Amino acid sequence: MKKEEIIIEPIGFVQSDFVYRYETPRQGVLAGKEISVINLLPHKNYEQAVLQLDGFERIWVIYQFHLNKNWKPLVNPPRHTRKKVGVFASRAPYRPNQIGMSCVKLEKVDGLKIFISESDILNGSPVFDIKPYLPYSDSFPDAATGWVKKTIGEKYELQWNKSAEEKIKWLKDNAKINLRNFAQLQLEFNPTDDSRKRITKEKNSFTLAYRTWRIDYTVSENEKTILVKNIKSAYSKADLSAAEDKYQDKAVHLEFLSFFKKMKE
Repeated sequence: MKKEEIIIEPIGFVQSDFVYRYETPRQGVLAGKEISVINLLPHKNYEQAVLQLDGFERIWVIYQFHLNKNWKPLVNPPRHTRKKVGVFASRAPYRPNQIGMSCVKLEKVDGLKIFISESDILNGSPVFDIKPYLPYSDSFPDAATGWVKKTIGEKYELQWNKSAEEKIKWLKDNAKINLRNFAQLQLEFNPTDDSRKRITKEKNSFTLAYRTWRIDYTVSENEKTILVKNIKSAYSKADLSAAEDKYQDKAVHLEFLSFFKKMKE
């Protein structure tokens, strides 16, 4: 069969708090109420294309895994199995054509803006198409799921002490870092699994790494709860005084440390 070039142009782009791949939930339904926006391109007559879309509770979004530059025939799933599986038997983003498909909750349509939740789509992702979700034809709850377990697994409830709450809010307001969402996604399942997450353990406490920040927490197995006790910088005093600034974030760390030092005084 003759190979022909196929050109697909975006109809819009996603605006989301999920910036890095490790911030996204394994499935969109686990993302909760975080709101993302699909910004459709102007001057394309898309105002007519979305007519009556707001009558649907869920939609399919076809988009590009734009941060992936290569594909893998075998991938390591984050859950359910320790063995590699074929990429076509997974939902991993490392695909030959970088195409993603997510069933998200439609919140509202406002002109060329489509507001969605329960989404696992990264900020800046090009969107290629939107289709309504139809339960009678799109849902098959009794279908076999191969290597994937049908149950979601044991879920932990995250709780935050006052200090952690204050620091989470400061980072979101001043540095646009959403550590609350990251911690929720990383810890609500298997919160002590250091084989697949950047977790270290010291006695009865754990620390989860997020770039140059650290999240301290404890786990109650009996109550299935997690208490986040502290948010801290991963930089030492020597690191912060050094000229090198690989991640271009030392100024934020210094401001963070100064602010909370003054609060204690």
